[in-house]
Amino acid sequence: MANEEMDIIELEGDDGEQIRLCVERYFFYNGDEYVLLSDACDVPEGEQITHYVMKVQPLEGEGEEDMEEFVPVDDELMEQLVEVAEATFGDDA
Repeated sequence: MANEEMDIIELEGDDGEQIRLCVERYFFYNGDEYVLLSDACDVPEGEQITHYVMKVQPLEGEGEEDMEEFVPVDDELMEQLVEVAEATFGDDA
């Protein structure tokens, strides 16, 4: 993660607490679009970064052009997608 500007999103965790995640990249897997997220924006340098994957759902409706929401995937699929993303993108992920 060189000094490049990343998109940061805030999501609500299971406990209701706000979580800040960095958007690492978008990718397709089996015809669906996913986003690779990480907690790198809040983890001190040198500490373990956790990756997450969510499915990208375009929002349809008036005035919501180019809007999307991120939908959680089940744990088994998330593990598979993180492995695919890390293998595909290597140190970039």
